[in-house]
Amino acid sequence: MASLYSPQSSAGVMSFYDAPSKGPKVNPKIVLIAIMVFAFAVILLDHFIYV
Repeated sequence: MASLYSPQSSAGVMSFYDAPSKGPKVNPKIVLIAIMVFAFAVILLDHFIYV
């Protein structure tokens, strides 16, 4: 059975993720906390609207 791993394709993926971007740098922890707060707010509002 042939292996699906090839060094050329993985090198392309790594260079894609290592490439500098012009967008803002955001800490992943801040993004996760913001998502959890937003989800909690949506659930809370849904509960109060349909009571």
